[in-house]
Amino acid sequence: MPAGACPVIVAGIDLGTSGIKVALVDEGGTCVASASRPSPVDAPHPGWSQQHPDQWVRLTFEILDELATDHGPLMARLRAVSLSGHMLGQVLLDTSDSPTTPCILWNDQRSTAECAELLERVPDIGWRTNGQPDPGLTAPKLLWLAKHKPDALRTADTLMLPKDYVRLHLTGERATEVTDASGTMLLDCASSSWDDQLLAVVGWDRTRLPPLLKSCDYAGQLRSELCARWGTPNTVMFAAGSGDNYAGALGVGAAVPGRAALSIGTSGVLSAVDGSFHPAPDKAILTTPHAVDGTFLSMGVVMAATQALDWLARLTGTPAGELAGLAAQLTPHEIERCPVSRASITGVRTPDNRPDASGFIGGLRGGHSKAELAYSIMEGVAMQFLAAYRAQRASKVPIASIQAVGGGTRSVFWTGLIATLLETTLAVPRQGELAACLGAARMAAAALDPANAKSILGAVPVSTRKIEPNRVLHEALHDRFEMHLRLPFAT
Repeated sequence: MPAGACPVIVAGIDLGTSGIKVALVDEGGTCVASASRPSPVDAPHPGWSQQHPDQWVRLTFEILDELATDHGPLMARLRAVSLSGHMLGQVLLDTSDSPTTPCILWNDQRSTAECAELLERVPDIGWRTNGQPDPGLTAPKLLWLAKHKPDALRTADTLMLPKDYVRLHLTGERATEVTDASGTMLLDCASSSWDDQLLAVVGWDRTRLPPLLKSCDYAGQLRSELCARWGTPNTVMFAAGSGDNYAGALGVGAAVPGRAALSIGTSGVLSAVDGSFHPAPDKAILTTPHAVDGTFLSMGVVMAATQALDWLARLTGTPAGELAGLAAQLTPHEIERCPVSRASITGVRTPDNRPDASGFIGGLRGGHSKAELAYSIMEGVAMQFLAAYRAQRASKVPIASIQAVGGGTRSVFWTGLIATLLETTLAVPRQGELAACLGAARMAAAALDPANAKSILGAVPVSTRKIEPNRVLHEALHDRFEMHLRLPFAT
């Protein structure tokens, strides 16, 4: 760097389901400032989950306003930005770039019937796209909208994904990229290209799709009026970005085959990097191109992770963190007496693909405490991670090392349950709660310096702790897992 030059800052925007974060990141990959806002979800009917796209833009602009006010010198050094975003939600825009309908989110269940219809029309769809049809994915939603909101489709000029809409407002450019596009069920994942047959089945066509980029590709410049508003340099470039699981994986260096990221957030995902395309729709594993050229990402999905403990927190009037602390105090003997649960309050994806599944607690008695119920829920989530892990390994996905991220890692005990069931060490990286932001920032940095993209994307962060399997609980947990497998999916 020339004498007197200022170090570069890049920004990662993470558009989460329940909140939006922006991180300013230095050249060493460390977050030096961040801000966030909650992003409420609208559930107008049971099983529905939606948001208006303009909410994301408003909240993102508020966060950047805050960073410009509180960290002006850092914003003055901003050179590049990229985005991570929750996936699978359709953003239909008219010719003036206004949404024609709310975005139906990844955990919405209204298009279950359309999934069966899609599978009947294209029996091999799971082997060509990211997995078997699921109501969370985009294509079934388009079929549902055609039946129930045809005007939203008729007036739509383009189909985009959530983070793309935020980028559109920041740059003025329409675009999407392969990781997010893979969740539409309209992309041939082996070739990273749109599939004309699948487009025809849902009544869409290429003329109503934005340019398809790679994650680290150039995707526009920050609009001049926003540069002035936030005190940035006159030229701030954007990289296309990725879906949230891909960014979270990159945030912990999961950029080469064998590395994996285990996210314990609202939902849970075990994202493992693979050098080959190993689709496993029969196990409800999502397999798509990764944000790193020449690799794929295998994702085993737990539909409700911290969301399940939050449900119990609301029920008992006890904060989730306190419940986790009470569960951690139970002795091995007390654990053996706890109920056994499948904490599938929003259905099951990997490996059973049962969106209709309900949560189930077996062996519940009047003498059980909220600590024992909390343990049961946390264990049930951990067991769903084990089911996903086994399915991925059976599908020849290489998993040599795992980094654990997300809000659930604040509970060492919960993370330890997962480590024990998986029989592997889990590393918890520094600033892991910002993994998706950091991954987005890495894509921005790679776009700035493409010659060093491989080392930027694959750098492994320092671990704050490594959580080993609990040998005392190992046998009891695996016995209880067999009971977990026998629980019904629905009554």
